[in-house]
Amino acid sequence: IGFFSRMLRGKPWLRMKVAASLDGRTALADGTSQWITGNAARADGHAWRKRASAVLTGIGTVRDDDPRLDVRLVTTEVQPLRVVVDSRLEISAAARVLQPPGRALVYTTSSDAARVAALASDHVEVALLAADASGKTDLAAMLADLARRGVNELHVEAGEKLNGSLLRAGLVDELLLYVAPRLLGEGRAVASIGAVAGLGDSLDFEFIDVLRVGADLRLRLRPPGRAEF
Repeated sequence: IGFFSRMLRGKPWLRMKVAASLDGRTALADGTSQWITGNAARADGHAWRKRASAVLTGIGTVRDDDPRLDVRLVTTEVQPLRVVVDSRLEISAAARVLQPPGRALVYTTSSDAARVAALASDHVEVALLAADASGKTDLAAMLADLARRGVNELHVEAGEKLNGSLLRAGLVDELLLYVAPRLLGEGRAVASIGAVAGLGDSLDFEFIDVLRVGADLRLRLRPPGRAEF
């Protein structure tokens, strides 16, 4: 599906993975999120990472969780490209997402040559993109650039801010939602999309399949009418 998306639409098939509680929390209020779902769901999530050309996250997730975002829980010979959206180029060169094995790509709107030089290496590339109307990285332009780099499926594991930006822009083709049978109360949401004026303004999805994975449920959803190619 990613190949056809890249050929026909000029952008990868964007699949957003989220692990959440029954009340839609991806972390506690203090940011604690390990582990909401069980071992089977985490391994299944790594299988979806493996099939993707690239795994995307934002600087907020890197700063809060310092994830590796590589494939570890299933066997793989090739690591997907790890991509970070970092408009102000705040990422540390020591961030685990930038370390081998595999390659990393950082998208930014900052032209700070010293910061670029500090990050760039034989396995890390910094790519400059124009800012959008809000002054942040143009996400549609980023997807077009990833397509030019040969990325077919883009697997997103990000926080509520980047998730919200991608959803509001209509760039999400599929949701991969793991739901744990627990209530967390106050905490971080799946996506920050802001208030809607009414139910008619909601972001709607259709269920593609529902599967029990260990103690959790895996839901796959797509926007209505999203092409299967």
